[in-house]
Amino acid sequence: MNHSNTVERSIYQTGLRILLGAFLVFAGAGHLTWHRTEFLAQVPTWLPLNADLVVLLSGVVEITLGLSLIFLKSKQAQVGWIVALFFVLIFPGNISQYVNGISAFGLDTDRARLIRLFFQPLLVYWAIWSCGSWTDYQSKRKS
Repeated sequence: MNHSNTVERSIYQTGLRILLGAFLVFAGAGHLTWHRTEFLAQVPTWLPLNADLVVLLSGVVEITLGLSLIFLKSKQAQVGWIVALFFVLIFPGNISQYVNGISAFGLDTDRARLIRLFFQPLLVYWAIWSCGSWTDYQSKRKS
């Protein structure tokens, strides 16, 4: 890969990292305000915590992660892994919404809820790729 392709990819990755950060800040703000009820629908009933507390805390975490994606440039590889882990940790909420047939965010059919499940791995990949987390891991492993 020549230098111009590396620079273009870096700009592309940076743009998508910032976009993911903005998405998380927006979603986190929704947890705390206008989409709170919708997010309550995703808290698994088996979770031994107050559902509203889970929504509020996950909103704060999303805002923090989003801002970290945008502003913590020197720690991007680590932030990418943390964001990916967050997406894995919240996946049971998406599964619960599907299994229990709970409508939220316009997902009012089993098909729509099922299709949504396939987007979570893409979010994990997006976080790792846009932050260069895997590349950083590989280069440290080689040295």
